[in-house]
Amino acid sequence: MKTDTLNANILNTNKLNGFSTEDIGDDHLYTGLETPMKPDAFKISDNEKKQRIALLFEEIMDVMGLDLTDDSLKGTPDRVAKMYIDEIFSGLNPKNKPKVALFENKYQYNQMLVEKDITFYSNCEHHFVPIIGKAHVAYISAGKVIGLSKLNRIVQYYAKRPQVQERLTNQIAMELKGTLGTEDIAVIIDAKHLCVSSRGIKDNTSATVTAYYGGAFNTPEKIAELQNYINS
Repeated sequence: MKTDTLNANILNTNKLNGFSTEDIGDDHLYTGLETPMKPDAFKISDNEKKQRIALLFEEIMDVMGLDLTDDSLKGTPDRVAKMYIDEIFSGLNPKNKPKVALFENKYQYNQMLVEKDITFYSNCEHHFVPIIGKAHVAYISAGKVIGLSKLNRIVQYYAKRPQVQERLTNQIAMELKGTLGTEDIAVIIDAKHLCVSSRGIKDNTSATVTAYYGGAFNTPEKIAELQNYINS
């Protein structure tokens, strides 16, 4: 796989209001396309994971000095554990990968199809605080088409794990390439990182944009056409 097609293009965002990449730092760098997982990540059941997380989070709350006998707090460790496994990090488990059915392109539609403004919530793997954004996904059929809702589900599946935006962009693109059997895939993600806005530099106006352009989309003309669709 060529490096220039595998790597997401990190675009200069117009929302930085004068902040450079040096101001933000290099915490956005990541080690590879796959989410870093232990070989025995699924050795124990989800229920056991929730029990262990609840105990560990209870200890964190205790260390911070919170009164775990208080009615408002005593159920928090269990709520956090359930949220981690069943909701915001459910994309770590392959059993939650969406089932995708393909259909023949009977309409012989051979132009780009764009699903824009797919809202997603993820979490930064460096600080475990939210990443909130929108994904724009496009493809040109090579003979098969996918249900529109499945595009949303693929985005959500990869977003629901500790993430780095560049990796998220590429993971969605690689999944669509493999599923649809085409190189003609584009993925653009525009997101706000709370690790930037709620801590550290505390810049509440900046956003991060990443993009993947594959096959026919990797030309100035197609990129301009796609941007026009997204902005219309």
